[in-house]
Amino acid sequence: MKKGNVLKTVTAFAAAEFLISSYFYRRTMKRGRAKTERTMKMAGTDWSQYADFLAKRKEYFLSQAHEDVWITSDDGLKLHGTFFPNQGSKRIVLCFHGYTSEGMKDYIALSDYYLRRGFAMLLVDERAHGQSEGEYIGFGCLDRMDALQWLDWIVKTCGTDCKIILHGTSMGAATVLMASGLVLPSQVKGIVSDCAFTSPKEVFTHVLHSMYHMPAFPIIQIADRMNKKRAGYGMDECNAAREVKKSTTPTLFIHGDADTFVPCRMCEKMYENCGAKKWKLIVPGAAHAESYYKDTRRYEEALELLLKEVF
Repeated sequence: MKKGNVLKTVTAFAAAEFLISSYFYRRTMKRGRAKTERTMKMAGTDWSQYADFLAKRKEYFLSQAHEDVWITSDDGLKLHGTFFPNQGSKRIVLCFHGYTSEGMKDYIALSDYYLRRGFAMLLVDERAHGQSEGEYIGFGCLDRMDALQWLDWIVKTCGTDCKIILHGTSMGAATVLMASGLVLPSQVKGIVSDCAFTSPKEVFTHVLHSMYHMPAFPIIQIADRMNKKRAGYGMDECNAAREVKKSTTPTLFIHGDADTFVPCRMCEKMYENCGAKKWKLIVPGAAHAESYYKDTRRYEEALELLLKEVF
């Protein structure tokens, strides 16, 4: 092959790789392009079987007094949350939802557990989700800093004598674990992580391999450069498996062993690395974010262990 033809072939491959990476990046990282329906399909959890259960929980949930609240992030985004004061309770759970979801969606079932046990609840829309502003999804790397702002709001609203639990699901779980490596207010007493991933880079690599049957290189590397330029952070800039090493906050790790979207091995790695007092619940047969539904009794028993330890 002539030198000119070789150069054209290499250029064509490079252009194709860039286009594929750009397509993947937009579908994954940008608001409006990342679709809930696609996420649910990739996660593979059959939520239809829990429709009646969720309908009953939702009726009770929405009948409780609640209000919209707003804060401003460090980079100027207006962020939304929904606060259930539960008669002015001093025990508050701050909840972070999963990828392409919203605060008021992921905690319909668990709201019954927390509200009936006297907890106030703050359910936030993470940046670029729900009513919160933002063009690019933070994947926990940016949201962990927003968590500090929400914690400040809780302490100012509920008083310095309040006691706070952080509870996250999927991307929200990555958020609270990444936040565990920061200096948290003394009011934060415990963390619950349900099906967290370690970092955007590692979970995207898994998805490309397992669901798209594509090599991660060079797609991840190109997308990483795009994200640093557009969203302001690298895809492995914050890694929950590293952050938990610095944690001093008691943490409960929960994961389903049938989770194909975020593999259970990520939970095992983070649990092993965690520097704080810790507990682990692996639910047999539970798919992504399904652990509470698959074994409600064991899930609530695990929560009780954590709460008795920290309150």
